[in-house]
Amino acid sequence: MRVLRSDMSSWKRGKHASHSFWKQSIEALVVFSLCVKISGCSDVDELMSTYPLIDGHNDLALQLRIRHNNSLSQVDLHNLSKVSTDISRFKAGHVQTQMFAVYVLCGAQQKDAVRLTLEQIDVVRRMCTEYQEFELVTSVQELKDSKDNGKIACLISIEGGHSIDSSLPALRMFYQLGVRSMGLTHSCNTPWAESSSNFYPVYKRENNSLTSFGKVVVEEMNRLGMIVDLSHTSWNTSSAVLSHSKAPVIFSHSSSYSICNHSRNVPDNLLLELKKNQGLIMVNLHNTFVSCRDEANISHVADHFDYIRKLIGAESIGIGGDYEGATSFPHGLEDVSKYPALIQELLRRNWTENELAGVLRNNFLRVFEQVERVRDQLSSKLPSEVQIPFEEAHNPCRLILKRPDPRSPSSDQSSGAEEIAVEPHQSCAVLPSGRE
Repeated sequence: MRVLRSDMSSWKRGKHASHSFWKQSIEALVVFSLCVKISGCSDVDELMSTYPLIDGHNDLALQLRIRHNNSLSQVDLHNLSKVSTDISRFKAGHVQTQMFAVYVLCGAQQKDAVRLTLEQIDVVRRMCTEYQEFELVTSVQELKDSKDNGKIACLISIEGGHSIDSSLPALRMFYQLGVRSMGLTHSCNTPWAESSSNFYPVYKRENNSLTSFGKVVVEEMNRLGMIVDLSHTSWNTSSAVLSHSKAPVIFSHSSSYSICNHSRNVPDNLLLELKKNQGLIMVNLHNTFVSCRDEANISHVADHFDYIRKLIGAESIGIGGDYEGATSFPHGLEDVSKYPALIQELLRRNWTENELAGVLRNNFLRVFEQVERVRDQLSSKLPSEVQIPFEEAHNPCRLILKRPDPRSPSSDQSSGAEEIAVEPHQSCAVLPSGRE
């Protein structure tokens, strides 16, 4: 009897083990299926190889001016010291497209901002044409082709509307040079748009955050197919642009105000307007904008992604790291090679593959395609000839075009020139030596 009971016990244990095995196998199959659906268990490198990152903002060009006076012959972009960006780290971070910022100091406004902007466009174009790993692109199709060709695509974005000196012809010429995005302000107001910062007491206006000329700038950007960037603009300016633009807009490097109440971040009401506009907020990684402190970690960054996804959906989110422009970054995200760590954290928080494909690149492609579609719809519209009123520009370095007074001893009667020069005491040049 003891033998029979023993055999029966062994049979039960075997049956239980067999049942447990099949149960574990089925559970493993279910988990595997979920992994396929949400990529929660897939390899991050594989995911980012399939959907390599389009990053909305990088200030490497600024660092090349500050540290090397734009002398590309003196540096090797494969390996750069004292910065967070180079070709080797782009590859490690799966960055396939980079929006390179062309930035000049607000101190150049009313002075030589246009010249300095041209010089920064030149250095971006040079680094993206002289290095075979890079490829300068100016359209959605070229951007897609660059991925197929194994290149790192370069898009050019002007950071600050003061770069066009309130001139639509200047805006158009920048487009001809390859600029495909422009931030309407940086840390200073322009004569036609308002900044989120109060560093400069210039062009202060009451209840007029986007002037009639500012609306024309937005319209001309829509006509050209240039992406309107609202990072650095005041909330009132952002709201006015979101109401006026025919094309989707972006915040190229901004985060959620509800998570970190910094004036550079975007409040909920604007995020809801952005969703209606079908635009994009590309989350900034700078510590101060992420945690409102000098220190931050990857979890702080992911909190912004989670919050914005819950409010307006993952289809409205991208990434705009702000490397080389900001001064401090979260632990684990110290340079552009570390992007996989952020994606890993989002996977851990149950973001799906489809959502991350959008965040990494597809959402930006959709916005850029729509900007080009609006451009095509406006193709019959002639370039705007609107000029900002002279009193609104209020620029002491702007010449008044008129015939010189022949009675003036300083006039050159033999030249026939039709302009009057700037007052001799007026300084109209700025030394670019840093970032506000």
